[in-house]
Amino acid sequence: MPRTEFKQLLDAGVHFGHLKRKWNPAMAPYIFMEKNGIHIIDLQKTIVKIDEAAEALKQISRSGRKVLFVATKKQAKSIVAEKVSAVNMPYVAERWPGGMLTNFPTIRKAVKKMSSIDKMIKDAAWDNLSKREKLQITRQRAKLEKVLGSIVDLTRLPAALFIVDVLKEKIAVREAQRLSIPIFAMVDTNSNPEGIDFIIPSNDDASQSIELIITTMCDAIKDGLSDRKVEREKDETADEKPFTLKKTGRKAVVKIIVEDDIEETEEAEEIDEKEELSDDKTSDSPVEEDLLDEDVIDEDILDEDVIDVK
Repeated sequence: MPRTEFKQLLDAGVHFGHLKRKWNPAMAPYIFMEKNGIHIIDLQKTIVKIDEAAEALKQISRSGRKVLFVATKKQAKSIVAEKVSAVNMPYVAERWPGGMLTNFPTIRKAVKKMSSIDKMIKDAAWDNLSKREKLQITRQRAKLEKVLGSIVDLTRLPAALFIVDVLKEKIAVREAQRLSIPIFAMVDTNSNPEGIDFIIPSNDDASQSIELIITTMCDAIKDGLSDRKVEREKDETADEKPFTLKKTGRKAVVKIIVEDDIEETEEAEEIDEKEELSDDKTSDSPVEEDLLDEDVIDEDILDEDVIDVK
């Protein structure tokens, strides 16, 4: 994963903060200086935070979990939709539906409603509906697609949230904090970084700044997905060969055990018949109890071997 360079951040305008009078004192550790009444973000700290966030997102994607991107700002919508959809991650770009995380089952019902409408359109009964009814259903389908179309594949709560502008997406931040979901966020000088797990101090208003950081995060996710694919292929190839050899060898071993055990039981039966004729027909002798216990143990071992083969 390539490291983000200082010059790239400088050219994209990541260092530009807000006016001094609009600053949040909690962002003081990430402010380098003030120039012409505008706070300048310390890009050296930004580089460190970007690397930390990228590595964490890589680990999340490698584990097969989802990261939900949230960016409803006008200058960030198209960027997030293009970059995030390329790595098959869910995103919210229109507006944040209230209770999306805290009331997730209801959101899933709305998503399933889209698929039920699609089935209805393909059904023969669709032609029997009036023109007005068809228009109402298609409008409802378009509305659901606009708001929830990008989270169709999100079947359970995401492992993390990536937010552009925590001040604008404060409802999403609160819901994630309530459910203890890790938050990655671009935090400007006018925002409150408290409660954010992975802070990226940066300009969250310029489209070039947003595009650079989103691209870096998506590249990290792509690396994690490719690593996961390689690991799964290695596991499959490693499991296949030993399994087939072990299975054939196991069958041969079990076959030998079964044949030997049959011979031993036949010999034991002949010995028992001779002992019964010679003894006074006492079935409570300690020797017979020991033989019986040994037979039971052998049968249990045999059953376990047969189960393993199946």
